[in-house]
Amino acid sequence: MTAILTNLFDGVAYGMLLFVLACGLAVTLGLMNFVNLAHGAFAMAGGYVCMVLVNRMGWPFFAALPLAFVSAAMIGIVLERTLYRHLYARSHLDQVLFTIGLTFMSVAAVDYIQGSSRVFINLPAALQGQFDVFGVGIGRYRLMIIVICGLLTIGLQMVLAKTRFGSRLRAAVDDPRAASGLGINVPQVFALTFAFGCGLAGLGGALSAEILGLDPYFPLKFMIYFLIVVTVGGSSSITGPFLASLLLGIGDVAGKYYVPKMGPFVIYTMMIVILIWRPNGLFGRTAAR
Repeated sequence: MTAILTNLFDGVAYGMLLFVLACGLAVTLGLMNFVNLAHGAFAMAGGYVCMVLVNRMGWPFFAALPLAFVSAAMIGIVLERTLYRHLYARSHLDQVLFTIGLTFMSVAAVDYIQGSSRVFINLPAALQGQFDVFGVGIGRYRLMIIVICGLLTIGLQMVLAKTRFGSRLRAAVDDPRAASGLGINVPQVFALTFAFGCGLAGLGGALSAEILGLDPYFPLKFMIYFLIVVTVGGSSSITGPFLASLLLGIGDVAGKYYVPKMGPFVIYTMMIVILIWRPNGLFGRTAAR
């Protein structure tokens, strides 16, 4: 029983991490109807910014996390203004080809600048090790991930559902022409939304560096996981990807623990079963645009 609870805890932490990494893609794909396969490159950028600040410049880990978010968001808004905005009205195939090209360019650039070896972030002593609660091993770093990701999830849901910006975003997605007629600056709303999604990816990349490792091929290795989360959860809401992340995180950890030889196939099996049952995802609907 203690092993089951420990795996459940690790699975929840992994699922929360997957959600923070993938929720930016859920925003751009579900709310903006834009296929951004370069999403992992922004996560990698945030991870490397955090690594440089902590490992090489001696910054405290918690002080480097906001910089990881801001740096990825700034890169995102620059690319959105110069490149991405010209592809909003193009086909999904054009968007896929463009963003996958950006992904390979980012991989080559980081490999040239940082080298191809995998790196990890030096954590403070307070986040290292674990403690036992009724025999269940609770990793300090994973507990921190659950707390941070849980707060981010609640905050993101409130921003999208309860704020004026969230209502403007939904209006801009449903009918851009009508939204412009009502005085909503649609390009600005899309730019801010895209930058926020990239910032979340950068924060997720910084948080995941200790667990997943960080190397130039990070965007390619985990691209499929981001797509699975959004596909299984449905790209029309935040609730769907969140529940899908938890489900897939627990399933992946349990599969690798109990059937290590078949572990990597568990998450794909779960995806196939769910999509046969719900072709549009757990909370999916037909895109409005």
